Order: sequence, then C-alpha cells, then structure tokens
Amino acid sequence: MEISILTFMSLYKVIEKIDQQKKKDDVPSIGFGDKVQVGVFIQEGNKQRIQNYQGTLIAQHRAGKNSTIVVRRIFQGIGVERVFFPHSPTVKSIKILQLAKVRRAKLFYLRDLKGKSTRLRERFVKF
Repeated sequence: MEISILTFMSLYKVIEKIDQQKKKDDVPSIGFGDKVQVGVFIQEGNKQRIQNYQGTLIAQHRAGKNSTIVVRRIFQGIGVERVFFPHSPTVKSIKILQLAKVRRAKLFYLRDLKGKSTRLRERFVKF
C-alpha cells in the first residue's frame, strides 16, 4: 500500500502542530559553557519532590520539542554528565547561574581536564 505525498504532508503538519502545543515557553536561552541549575521532578513511592542538578552545559541539541542539553558536574571527584529534555514535563525549571565565554559549540574537552583548568571565562552582559 502506497502513501501519497499529500497524505504524508498533512500528517507532518499535524505532528508539527502537536509539537508546538507541547513546547514550553519558559525555557531560557542558554549558551554553551553556562553554569545552569536544572530542577528535575522526582517521584519516590508516594512522595514527589524537585531535585536541583547544577553543572556546566557542555552540549546542546536544538530540535524543537525534542531538544536536549548535556549538563556536566563533578561529584566526589568523579565527572557526572546528564542529558535533559528541556520541554519534558519532568524538567520543572532551568536557571542560568553564570554565563561563560567559550569559542566552541561542544565542550567535550572538559572531560579530560581536572581542577582549576576546567574553569571557563565569565561573560558579562551589557544592558
């Protein structure tokens, strides 16, 4: 059975319309190297709480509703990276704590660095 191009285009428009409805409006414009705090909704049995995950944004994939961000932090001397979907219902908030000035889009080189060498230059915003 063949699907006509007209049917495919109308299906694509319907999917795009649903994606636009599911997108969050309160997601801030974050940049690479920024120190962010992501509030993640966690459910443990009957209890519900928001756990904050704070770290440096080392990668970002921009694809509308399916966008992802990779946040890296050092926990007890071990680098921990976590992938978040900003438009997911489990992500309650994203706060920018510090802006960074970097010259690359993907900061995977931070994985090999330790200590003070992982610090990034701070970017100041002019109003």
